Amino acid sequence: MVRAVFHPRSAYAPSAGYRLLPLRFGRLDEHAYIVTNDVGEYVRLARDELVAFLERRLDPNTSVYKALKSRHFLYENDSSVAFDLLALKYRSRAERVAAFTGLHIFVVTLRCDHSCQYCQVSRQSEDSTAFDMTVEHADKALDLVFRSPNEHIKIEFQGGEPLLNFPLVRHIVERARKQNEDHRRDLQFVITSNLSRLSDDVLSFCKEHGVYLSTSLDGPADLHDGQRPTRGGGSHRKTVEGIHRVREALGPDRISALMTTTPRSLSRVEKIIDEYVHLGFHGIFLRSLSPYGFAARSLVKRYGVEDWLDFYKRGLSHILRINAGGYFLREEFTTILLQKMFSPLSSGYVDLQSPAGIGIGALVYNYDGAVYASDEGRMLAEMGDQTFRLGHLDEHSYEDLLTSEALLVPLGETILEGMPMCADCPFLPYCGADPVFHRATQGDAVGHKAFSAFCTKQMGVLRHVIGLLETDAEARDILLRWV
Repeated sequence: MVRAVFHPRSAYAPSAGYRLLPLRFGRLDEHAYIVTNDVGEYVRLARDELVAFLERRLDPNTSVYKALKSRHFLYENDSSVAFDLLALKYRSRAERVAAFTGLHIFVVTLRCDHSCQYCQVSRQSEDSTAFDMTVEHADKALDLVFRSPNEHIKIEFQGGEPLLNFPLVRHIVERARKQNEDHRRDLQFVITSNLSRLSDDVLSFCKEHGVYLSTSLDGPADLHDGQRPTRGGGSHRKTVEGIHRVREALGPDRISALMTTTPRSLSRVEKIIDEYVHLGFHGIFLRSLSPYGFAARSLVKRYGVEDWLDFYKRGLSHILRINAGGYFLREEFTTILLQKMFSPLSSGYVDLQSPAGIGIGALVYNYDGAVYASDEGRMLAEMGDQTFRLGHLDEHSYEDLLTSEALLVPLGETILEGMPMCADCPFLPYCGADPVFHRATQGDAVGHKAFSAFCTKQMGVLRHVIGLLETDAEARDILLRWV
């Protein structure tokens, strides 16, 4: 991967009518290169086109020249408009940093009635009330939520199984809405649940307060039940029944589902996707395993990133066929990357930010009052590594938490434009830093990118998606509909 650095007096072709703007380039595949800039624009070039462009020998009448000019890779000597447009686009993409924390995760309990093999947290027995968040800690966390300057606040309830502590969920929602009468934020609530404890009372409450639900659905019944066992069995049946009940009571768009790829899933991607279509979903996130919690001890080493990439490519191909057949279904991770390519605004996806989205993108208030920079940081702490613990609700103020070394150090280390190997990578505008992943897998927040499964995954997906956009007209048409 090589980055061409802008210099106002290029040594090449002094009589040329254009100069280069900041850019990065690298090989896309065996046939072509990709050139990108800091605002996510890209152009696919053959090698001779790339060389001619960098040597400032391109003919202004060619389509390649016009594409590079319109996407801010060059500027003509008699105009400075490109600088102003580039600065405006860059500022728009960076606005989310100034907006600060929008996602606030409340871990209201660690208790759970499932025994998922890939669980990322240290779940606790259902009958152990020692692992519930207290009202006092919930109230202190809410006070911090509204200290954030973000106009769009999402409060997400996680566990464990949060419905096992539904009285606290009710308290937090009602108190947050009351506080918001003064703060006037765009306020949203999401309960992440396996739906086994879904009741009419819960549904009525969600309807009254506009609460959304999110659940786990790993595929057909045998696969789901094998990966998400529960006492008495029937996890898939209960999940499907819960999905139908939510839709009937709240509406078709008030529940989403998330799957996790395990070794059992690898050969069944088409069946998994078909299950989502069968249940009427219009989005699926082909999520890989994370190296935390029970997953780290049992499953995560049983398949490599190349296995997941093969799973993803076959899945995306199947999804494109489904769309071509008339049913709208998008792959959510691909959609996030497409937004970073084609939207003027940056994606809010916490895991793909520069600097990292920890803290400034999300905060986690744990059941015990501890505050973490991300959900993955909380999971890492459950494994004994407190690196991303910012402090405690009983001991630290908002200012203490958000200026702690546990946050400021990794933020400073995870600005991609200054990270080794990232700074020169053409995929930088579509990528992000994941310091928790690299801490868990390599022992530090930056990591060695040549050995990073995160980087291998990102580059594999991006090369595949850009290849489809540039070489398959039908696939491009479908993919662009997703954004």
